Amino acid sequence: MSTNHHLVAGLPEQEITLMEQTTTLALALTFSLLIVSSAIAQQGKWGKKINQTGYCTQIVDNLPLEDVSDKERAGLIYMREEEKLARDLCQSFYHKWGTRIFDDIAQSEQKHTDSIRSLLVKYEIEDPVANDQRGIFTNTEIQQIYNELLISGSISFLDALQVGAAVEELDISDLTKIVAEADSQDIKIVYQNLMKGSRNHLRSYVSMLEAYGRSYEAVYLTSEEVTAIIDSPMENGLYDEDGNSMFE
Repeated sequence: MSTNHHLVAGLPEQEITLMEQTTTLALALTFSLLIVSSAIAQQGKWGKKINQTGYCTQIVDNLPLEDVSDKERAGLIYMREEEKLARDLCQSFYHKWGTRIFDDIAQSEQKHTDSIRSLLVKYEIEDPVANDQRGIFTNTEIQQIYNELLISGSISFLDALQVGAAVEELDISDLTKIVAEADSQDIKIVYQNLMKGSRNHLRSYVSMLEAYGRSYEAVYLTSEEVTAIIDSPMENGLYDEDGNSMFE
């Protein structure tokens, strides 16, 4: 950008150059300040979306204790290990196939099972994950599912993707039933956000399968339910106990 020379007529060339440099610096500084101000404003508006898992846990921890029913207790105990199942399979497939999608989702599943654990601690419910070793479960049904799916996903990389998608279907199916039986606000908030994460994981798995030319068929949900999920966009933000965005 050049200085408007008719305003500085008669000044020596060095002074004109200095004024041009000063003007450019001032404009650059102003522009930078505008960017910083905008970032601060955005952080003020959307900052609660940063570190969503941690913020969700904080919300849940700050909600009052409620009278937890036997069904709610059983649901928490079961989902603690089912989310661990998803994590353990992803970890196993990552070590076998070395593909990043399994590592990324394993880290997400770790946060999922931890969020259930926080509720177990809050309501003083015994944690079924006495041994957090990969592939070890207290629930015999979940143990059997893990053993069978581990074998299936060890056949090939694409079979591992199929298994990963099926596990997310299983999570969505079970969470849909369990959240319908829950009354406590904090428990329902966690479940709604776990379902959101599972839907996103399902989209990721199916998208990668399709990129490799393999179609995906529903296992635990209906074909219509799976199609509705994968044809809809990725979900962001935090959900309340009814599955609505907290920050709209």
